[in-house]
Amino acid sequence: MTQHSQETVIGRITSVFGVKGWLKVFSYTDPKEGILNYRDWVLDLDGRRVPIKLEEGRRQGQGIVVRLKGIDDRDVARTYCGAEVRVGIDELPELPAGEYYWYQLEGLDVFTVEGEPLGKVHHLMETGANDVLVIHASAASIDQRERLIPYLPGQVVQDIDLAMGRMVVDWDPEF
Repeated sequence: MTQHSQETVIGRITSVFGVKGWLKVFSYTDPKEGILNYRDWVLDLDGRRVPIKLEEGRRQGQGIVVRLKGIDDRDVARTYCGAEVRVGIDELPELPAGEYYWYQLEGLDVFTVEGEPLGKVHHLMETGANDVLVIHASAASIDQRERLIPYLPGQVVQDIDLAMGRMVVDWDPEF
């Protein structure tokens, strides 16, 4: 049994496409086609891990459609709907300095510039204008509120220290 490398979610299978086993995928990569750069997928289906190979894929309207190795039947394909698409983080390309993958920000302790603890980054949301940090209260935070803070490096987000596991934001705790 080999040790699994750490993984991150890069998309979700949403529905079947056509009759030959193709699947529609909602891609979390930017650009959306970036998900097609990864061939070794691990599907997380209700806690069950299914390693699978991406055979081919393409842009279809606003989304992505894919054919996975060994799936050539619509009914079989349907059993994978709802699965999260994961890849090993060691397969992700190196980002330029100052840019981060969402998985790197999740779990960071968040402090105001005055040093007040607001909680931990639970996850991020894409809103169109900018990404939003969803901050959940922690044992150390000043209150038990959930906060939605725009992810705007240099404006709201002042500092990110992955080694220390912390982020500093210019944010009024009253918001």
